[in-house]
Amino acid sequence: MSEQRIIDSRPWGVFLVFLRLGLTSFGGPVAHLGYFRDEIVIRRRWLSEQGYGDLVAMCQFLPGPASSQVGIALGLCRAGYAGAIAAWVGFTAPSAIAMILLAKGLTFYGETIPAAALHGLKVAAVAVVAQALWGMARNLCPDASRISLMVLVACFTVLVSSIYAQLLSMALAAVFGMLLFTSTLPTSREPLPLTLPRSAGAFWLSLFVLMLAGLPILAATYPSHTLSLLAAFFRVGSLVFGGGHVVLPLLQTEVVPTGWVANDVFLAGYGAVQAMPGPLFTFAAFLGASISEAPSGWSGGLLCLAAIFAPSFLLVMGALPFWESLRQNRRMQAALMGVNAAVVGLLLAAFYQPVWTSAILAPQDFALALMALLALMRWQLPPWLVVLGCGGAGWLATAV
Repeated sequence: MSEQRIIDSRPWGVFLVFLRLGLTSFGGPVAHLGYFRDEIVIRRRWLSEQGYGDLVAMCQFLPGPASSQVGIALGLCRAGYAGAIAAWVGFTAPSAIAMILLAKGLTFYGETIPAAALHGLKVAAVAVVAQALWGMARNLCPDASRISLMVLVACFTVLVSSIYAQLLSMALAAVFGMLLFTSTLPTSREPLPLTLPRSAGAFWLSLFVLMLAGLPILAATYPSHTLSLLAAFFRVGSLVFGGGHVVLPLLQTEVVPTGWVANDVFLAGYGAVQAMPGPLFTFAAFLGASISEAPSGWSGGLLCLAAIFAPSFLLVMGALPFWESLRQNRRMQAALMGVNAAVVGLLLAAFYQPVWTSAILAPQDFALALMALLALMRWQLPPWLVVLGCGGAGWLATAV
């Protein structure tokens, strides 16, 4: 084993890999999956394309931020519990720190990052997602049946914009997979590099249920602002399917009517987090730091950040041991073939809306996206360099 591979298998190595992703992963959850695939599957070969697709499929079924959950699962598979924490900290810290600093006084956000540079980052996300879609489709949709399933799911979810439509698509794809693909399966499937027993999974799932039910009771029995924050943000992290922008109305319901955060401050922070790399859920750090009643500032931001992501840790650590067993079952393997094709279809739908529609607004945007795709797929430039290049190109286009 090379020295680099030894470092990568330790929590510190996992942290460094995900810190780079946390600093450069612009574009939202769909783009994050593309960055993860390029860094983890293609460059470092921590697991196979099929294994990565199975992890993405599992996280699509779980409530919470899917891309962050995939990162947690990758860290868990690579370096155990410490690796899961290291991956999450590396991926989340850059955006969370920036959002807490913004809440503590950087109110002139609009002057921090020029709008044209931000638009260039959105264009870069188009290229990153397109590359990921191409690679995943080649591996997970290699025949006419799965290509057809991918396209049907993409069409359905574009026309019916709802998280329930996404869940229904994956459930139906699982059924079609069991009907169509069981006879074509290999005798075995490459196992995930995971050693968690089912007993550990049952413990973490039980703890998740206990906290979801118990924190509101605890906050009502022993009135405390800290317990109220924990209960509110844990509940939001537990009940959001689809992640990303879906979290907005739930968070607004929790913090604005209670008077914890003013509505104009809420909207300013939500606008600011769009410019950040890493997960959108770091918006919780901004809200926690903006609350006037203690805990606030750094302590409030970190408390709310930990509370909203805690369900993701518990669900991933609880589901993975059972998921590994299920994915070795032949009927489940067939279902996963359908689900993986559906996942690519969901990503294709998300590539159109909101990635493409929010970024490609003029011919020069399309040209820049094509150049970025060329740089990624043929020139083999690293995604972070392409992201910075597109941001700089967007800024120069208005500065000239």
